[in-house]
Amino acid sequence: MKVTLHIWRQSRQSTKGDFAQDGRMVRYELDHVSADMSFLEMLDVLNEQLIHKGEEPVAFDHDCREGICGSCGVVIDGVPHGPERGTTTCQLHMRSFKDGAEIWVEPWRAAAFPVVRDLVVDRSSFDRVVQKGAFISVGTGAPQDANAIPVPKHDADRAFDAATCIGCGACVAACKNASAMLFVGAKVSHFMHLPQGRVEREQRARDLVAAMDREGFGNCTNQYECEAACPKEIPVRVIAEMNREFVRAKAVEEPASDKGTGGHG
Repeated sequence: MKVTLHIWRQSRQSTKGDFAQDGRMVRYELDHVSADMSFLEMLDVLNEQLIHKGEEPVAFDHDCREGICGSCGVVIDGVPHGPERGTTTCQLHMRSFKDGAEIWVEPWRAAAFPVVRDLVVDRSSFDRVVQKGAFISVGTGAPQDANAIPVPKHDADRAFDAATCIGCGACVAACKNASAMLFVGAKVSHFMHLPQGRVEREQRARDLVAAMDREGFGNCTNQYECEAACPKEIPVRVIAEMNREFVRAKAVEEPASDKGTGGHG
């Protein structure tokens, strides 16, 4: 098959809120593309041709190419990760496109994800959010038998559903507000349904929401584009759970005037 690619090319890193700089869309014609190629394999073929011509190859993120690491995300024809639901870019195959198709490929567009080069964005803002509390820091003892701490199947299933988040950023790229609430909600939901995570539930909710706001992500306006774009199909339920946990955390938070005074007399 033959495809025409329109790919965002940008040679120098952007700053927060500045997406364009020297960036532009560049057109490439690619023949003899196998329908069995993954989207990234197709980009590999394009880069081989560019290198052979002495041109600069297209920079894009990738690692596992198995839909696990979350690094491969790009916007394809206006949709994060492309047209197939529940699929990462590396799992997308060229058979999803028609022969002769024109395909537009861009990086994530969000102030909190500055473009590093071409299709590569800096997602370290996600790392900084996680570092503020998306883990269990209290001592929970040595590993125990699976049935030593009873966890209702309903809670275990919800925790696992949230834990499947790979941190790719598709939810941010899909949201008109560049909100990270599906990502942060998944981190909160993952731990709130497990007994080990409930010890720090209030502090976790406060810290993760505060970190998300500091990084410049937008707010949720219930468009549900994040759920539609998520390659792991994490439900927007986790956003509701995060909001509930945050309100609960603020409700039980000790008033500033009471700290160190032993509370109200």
